[in-house]
Amino acid sequence: MAANVEIYTWSSCPFCIRAKGLLNKKGVQFTEYCIDGDEAARAKMAQRANGRRSLPQIFINDQHIGGCDDLHALDAQGKLEPMLV
Repeated sequence: MAANVEIYTWSSCPFCIRAKGLLNKKGVQFTEYCIDGDEAARAKMAQRANGRRSLPQIFINDQHIGGCDDLHALDAQGKLEPMLV
């Protein structure tokens, strides 16, 4: 069974685009919550992300991964693939 991957984004955010690019390159299906200007959605995201309000915020199987740099760091360390199974 594939992992449940969720990503909170803004449509014009270069870090969001880069994070989605990595997931797409790996063939990962994910649920995207585009929260452009939606403060209620951003507050909900921040609550899930331990107060972090920057974008993107990424979750794998309800575990908070962090942002774009965190996702790429996991990939570089070889830790991302096992999380996606």
